[in-house]
Amino acid sequence: MEAVTVLSTSGEGVITNSEGRYIIEVSEKDSIWFSYLNKPTIKFPVLKIANPMSFDISLQVNVPVMKEVKLKLKNYRQDSIQNRRDYAKIFNYEKPGLKTVTPSYGGAAGFDLDEIINMFRFKRNRSMASFQKRLFQEEEDNFVSNRFSKALVRRLTLLDGNELDRFMRVFRPSYMFTKYSGDYDFQLYIKQAYDRFVKGLPPEALFKEEE
Repeated sequence: MEAVTVLSTSGEGVITNSEGRYIIEVSEKDSIWFSYLNKPTIKFPVLKIANPMSFDISLQVNVPVMKEVKLKLKNYRQDSIQNRRDYAKIFNYEKPGLKTVTPSYGGAAGFDLDEIINMFRFKRNRSMASFQKRLFQEEEDNFVSNRFSKALVRRLTLLDGNELDRFMRVFRPSYMFTKYSGDYDFQLYIKQAYDRFVKGLPPEALFKEEE
C-alpha cells in the first residue's frame, strides 16, 4: 500500500512507495509500527520479527462510498428564467415618476408618496439603473454564448484549441443578429466567417459587404 508511514521507537521514519515497499534502519531494541490516515497499528518489537527483510502486515482501511450524485445538464433557458426570478426587483425597475393611486376604501385619487420620495433618491436610482443595465447585458452575452457555442463552431469549421478560441473571440456575432437570424442564416454566417478567418480577413469587411 502506498503512502503508509513506517516509524521506529528510535525516531526513524519513512513512507512506503507506490509498490508498498520501504527501507528503515532499526536496532534490535527498536520496535516499529505503521500509520495510515492517522490510524496507527500496534508496535512490533524488532527481535520478534522472524524475517526483518520481509516484514508485511495487513491494514484495515475503510474506503468511504459517496452517495448517489445526480448531474443536471445546464439549460440556458432554465438558467435565464431563474436569473429573472432571483433579480426580479432589478429587472422590473422603472425610473421613479409621479404616479396616482386610488385608495382601496374609496375616496379621491392622489400621488404615490413612495414614488415622490424615490424621485429624490438619486444615488439609489443610479445604482439600480446601472445594475439593471449590467444584468440585461449579461443576459444578452449568455444568449449569444449559448447559440454561438464551441460545439457548433467546431462541427462547422473543424477548428480546435487556440485557433477555435481566437475565431470565437474575433467573429463573435452581435446580440441582435444572433436573436433574429434563423438556423440557416446563422450557420451560413459561421461558415462565411470561417472562410475569412482562414484568409486572415477581419470580420468588419464581412459586415460592410452585407450592408
